[in-house]
Amino acid sequence: MNKPNIAVLGATGVVGREILKILVEQNVPYNEIKFLASAKSAGKKITFKGEEHTIIEATPEAFDGVNIVLASAGASTSKALAPEAVKRGCVFIDNSSAYRMDKDCPLVIVGVNDEDLKKHKGIIPNPNCSTSQLMLVLKPLHDYAKIKRLIVSTYQAVSGAGLAAINELKENTVAANEGKDFENVKFKKPIAYNVIPQIDVFCENGYTKEEMKVTNETRKILHLGEDVPISCTAVRVPVFHGHSEAVTIEFEKEISAQKAKELLEKAWGVEVMDDTENYVYPTPVDAAGKDPVYVGRIRKNIAFDNAIDLWCVADNIRIGAALNTVRIAQKVIEMKLY
Repeated sequence: MNKPNIAVLGATGVVGREILKILVEQNVPYNEIKFLASAKSAGKKITFKGEEHTIIEATPEAFDGVNIVLASAGASTSKALAPEAVKRGCVFIDNSSAYRMDKDCPLVIVGVNDEDLKKHKGIIPNPNCSTSQLMLVLKPLHDYAKIKRLIVSTYQAVSGAGLAAINELKENTVAANEGKDFENVKFKKPIAYNVIPQIDVFCENGYTKEEMKVTNETRKILHLGEDVPISCTAVRVPVFHGHSEAVTIEFEKEISAQKAKELLEKAWGVEVMDDTENYVYPTPVDAAGKDPVYVGRIRKNIAFDNAIDLWCVADNIRIGAALNTVRIAQKVIEMKLY
């Protein structure tokens, strides 16, 4: 099969720029590449692999001749353009929430459920950032002992809410340090020196949309039945990059903390940092700019039978968004699914 023609949609955004960086790092094979964005960015120049390219407006016609689209331009844009791209023969790898729970679209974390890619009908959604890092940790444990119950608390960096959120943390922190008033726009509460127990809007059941994404996407990716209870609390913290998660997993069969640690040490995409006697455990600073999901504080849970508690951290812009998008593209090429 010939090398694919690739398009990056949303090439000027935070995740889009990271996708470009990872395409170079991973040396993804392609024949031609084009860079698509909104009309506002069309005509601007972008440098990729030392060459200057002109950004093209993302219209349906822009997908003519393209085989694989790596998209990170928001749900409304994906809803409008994904069907147009598929009509033109593209595989549309979508970083938004638009198609994640669509029954006809496989939701994939590479290294976890690659075989689901074979079911695609043109659109392959990339999971939510906090779900993404969690799956690489849960998969080897689930394969060994089968998940019976899952409780997750996330501590999410502001970069997950985009460039405006990063700027708001910077500006809010400066204002707080100088004792000046500050009007928060991106967040419902001040983010500087604060934690906010809300990410996205609240649903009728009292959970937020972000919390339900983790719940529903985990179930779909790991093919868990409705009889497996999953609960999530998602919190925004004043950190620029790197999501952290405190996770409690109850299993069908017995599993020791040592066995869980051994499984995770062998797991693809995971790195264990767990030596509490010497204060070795992962933090967002450890994960910044890196590919693995880091795991520590692995211990036997004392509240549930056959349960493990752990702490995991990852760079949310990389594994949570751009890296898995590129990995999906690599798998689509490798498995000849375009």
